[in-house]
Amino acid sequence: MRKIRQLTLTAAMVTLTMAVAAGCSGGGGGSGAIGNGGAGGKKPVKAGGTVTIAETGATPNFVFPYAPATNTDGWNVNLTQPMWPALVYAGDGGQSVVNPDESLFSNMTWANGDKQVTIDLKHWNWSDGQPITSRDFSFVYNLLKANTDNWNGYVQGLFPDNVSSVSTPDANTVVINLARSYNPSFYEEDVLSLIPLLPQHAWDKSSDAGPVGNLDQTTAGAKAVYAYLQKEGGDMASFATNPLWKVVDGPWKLSEFRTDGYYSYVPNKQYSGADKPILDKVVNTPFTTDTAELNALRAGDTLDVGTLPLNDVKQASALEQNGYSVASVPIPGVAMIQPNFYNAQVGPEIQQLYVRQALEYLINRPQIVSKVYSGYADPGNGPVPLTATGPWASPLEKSGGPYPYSPSKATALLQAHGWKVVPNGATTCQNPGTGANQCGAGITAGEGLTFQLAYTSGETSLDEQSAAIKSSEAQAGITINLHSEPFNTLIANVGTCTAQSHPAATCGWQLADFGYDPYSLYPAGEGLFNSGGTSNQGGYSDPKMDQLINATEYGSDTASFYAYEDYAAQQLPWLWLPNHNSLLVYRNNLQGITPLNPFSGGLNPEMWGYTK
Repeated sequence: MRKIRQLTLTAAMVTLTMAVAAGCSGGGGGSGAIGNGGAGGKKPVKAGGTVTIAETGATPNFVFPYAPATNTDGWNVNLTQPMWPALVYAGDGGQSVVNPDESLFSNMTWANGDKQVTIDLKHWNWSDGQPITSRDFSFVYNLLKANTDNWNGYVQGLFPDNVSSVSTPDANTVVINLARSYNPSFYEEDVLSLIPLLPQHAWDKSSDAGPVGNLDQTTAGAKAVYAYLQKEGGDMASFATNPLWKVVDGPWKLSEFRTDGYYSYVPNKQYSGADKPILDKVVNTPFTTDTAELNALRAGDTLDVGTLPLNDVKQASALEQNGYSVASVPIPGVAMIQPNFYNAQVGPEIQQLYVRQALEYLINRPQIVSKVYSGYADPGNGPVPLTATGPWASPLEKSGGPYPYSPSKATALLQAHGWKVVPNGATTCQNPGTGANQCGAGITAGEGLTFQLAYTSGETSLDEQSAAIKSSEAQAGITINLHSEPFNTLIANVGTCTAQSHPAATCGWQLADFGYDPYSLYPAGEGLFNSGGTSNQGGYSDPKMDQLINATEYGSDTASFYAYEDYAAQQLPWLWLPNHNSLLVYRNNLQGITPLNPFSGGLNPEMWGYTK
């Protein structure tokens, strides 16, 4: 499942933000010249110091951990997770597993046929010295139950919809009764991993001057509290000064935030976890392009951690000579082009599976991996990556997926459905109609196959990838017009379109490439490919897909997961693309960065320190 649209990218991720938000240690399938960064954390470190991290492309704009449904900025999780970590913390070193040290629970016990889970909370404290309690969980539950329509992580039918009751028998125990049985792995790794606890003792109020009480225990009160917190959470000028956001349970506190994307952390001195920060300060500094970031790395005097653009991989040796290490970091997620099934102009074409198949056959994924990403990328064979998310890739994906690059198969498909294919020209529908050998419903005689592909600007490799796709699609007479724009602009312009609602003002987009979609530990498809999914902007809907996704949530057998995965790979709710690794660059004397947590929503600087 998507982690609250973290692209975006969270995180969605995302610089180190778009490219590293969700990466794990290890080689990336390239020449082997770039390794995994060595064994971090083994040399003695000294206390103190500042680390400056590059942030490229876009910046956070919301600090309350439960952003509104209208906010799809994937960088927010990178800002908030160091202060309010999830109840179930994903990623442990370079492993795609639950992190027992960073998580807020000490034990989870399932009963009643997997319809009840008992959560034992650790005896940890908030930064103001107050204990974290089960009341903090019920506070979150009450807020979300009353405000599902205004939470951007909401997936219809899941938390809190699927909860029959929550009880708190003591200060450190939460009992959740569910409406049906669930696969415990799914529920822990893909639902509770999206739930940060909130300080009820400090935030349960509806105004700055209002008293803290138990407002959340009524629907009206929960709505008022949530509205207040979301209003404050969007006031960027006060992120670092608002008393609300100074009460945290993570290892870091926000010390400065500027609207241009610059922000910094200082240690939370009351952090209860074992990995207490060693550094004095962590700074995130913005860059508008990856070229500007690379220039700063070359200069060597302002950045301690950054990323190397894959089109500039030859610069790795120069950076290493300049005192940096370079690590290849696979990302748990899937890169894609999302098609708009209900665009007024091209929706009828996109709804034809054979058209999507032809588009996919014409994407030369091996060439993109080799030429654009220098070998450092997941091949992009379907909805589950081959690296970084555990044992979930099916034999079909491991064998190359259902649509290996084949212009001849794309051409044959189009011709079999009534198209006159003109390579490097304009392919047109010659046999309109709904028969097996005709173009399909809503497609008229003489109509061409022309699509606009919108993608995120500021990353040279995405420019090169998009140009490669444009060129290869032309082999079957398909025209791709390219349009790049900043990530936040792209997200704002890509509205959710369905059979019931596809207004021209928000559904004018045709094909959108957000970069990649980061996954949680259990990479099921809810929210992505199911009907009405929160991240299903293109409006894909298929009852069989819904049924198969549900089966991965309710059962635990591998066959059910593979059945969903292979069906999604074949049906192409998205067009699959290679997902590039991040090439993480960091100073040689900075220890603890690798192995990198694959799901941290950013990095874990509480693990870092400079060598003595």
